[in-house]
Amino acid sequence: MNLVLDAEAFSVVARSLGKAPAVTRITNALRAALDEGDDVLVPAAVLAESYRGGGHDQAADACLGRFPAFVVVDTDRSLAREIGHLLARAGRGSADHVDAAVVAVAAQAGGGLIATGDPDDMSVLAAGLANVRVKRLD
Repeated sequence: MNLVLDAEAFSVVARSLGKAPAVTRITNALRAALDEGDDVLVPAAVLAESYRGGGHDQAADACLGRFPAFVVVDTDRSLAREIGHLLARAGRGSADHVDAAVVAVAAQAGGGLIATGDPDDMSVLAAGLANVRVKRLD
């Protein structure tokens, strides 16, 4: 099953931040995905939240270099449409764009497990998508 990282999950991997359980859970999820040959997907929108200059940029770039199996998913027209539809269906605004991008990437990949620090918002956006699961980091 594909693993899709939200901004908090990517940050935990990139900077090894957060509570020990979050680091352990994301590390275990990464190992399982890589061992199974599944994709680890990072929406480009997640990177936009991660790149904030200086050490943030260095940590994000080092993470992508350390894990060449990570696939950065660009937002094309098809994905943009899916993101917009998810936001509309959930009655959410553009403030939830990045979360919707994470869910849309999982859906377009044929399903996946979303690693997130914000399972409530992700679950609302993923409601009705049988092939998308949401897992809390902490």
